[in-house]
Amino acid sequence: QVQLQAYGGGLVQAGDSLRLSCVASGRTFSSYVMGWFRQAPGKEREFVAGIRWRGSTTLYRDSVKGRFTLSRDNAKNTVYLQMNSLKPEDTAVYFCAASRLMAVVTTAPEYDYWGQGTEVTVSS
Repeated sequence: QVQLQAYGGGLVQAGDSLRLSCVASGRTFSSYVMGWFRQAPGKEREFVAGIRWRGSTTLYRDSVKGRFTLSRDNAKNTVYLQMNSLKPEDTAVYFCAASRLMAVVTTAPEYDYWGQGTEVTVSS
């Protein structure tokens, strides 16, 4: 069982940066693939980024490549999503999730545990 808590969202201007954090409970955190999803009003939840358990493999959706960086600190049971050059279209509620699968997966049903969302609003 893994419990996740995400925080770090806020209201920023276009071009600004934010760092989201997701803290996990549970001794087996390092064995999970971790992912971030987001959901904008009226839209479906979409994959943003994912990272394997040792952090050796990361995967990003095309629209955030080069701007977002996902990392993990297994000693602190935490994953970080550094978001730079934010755009208004990045506005959404961001969710962290954990998957017991071995590879980074990009669809929500493949994740077993979810944290509460943290809201990110980017003004133009």
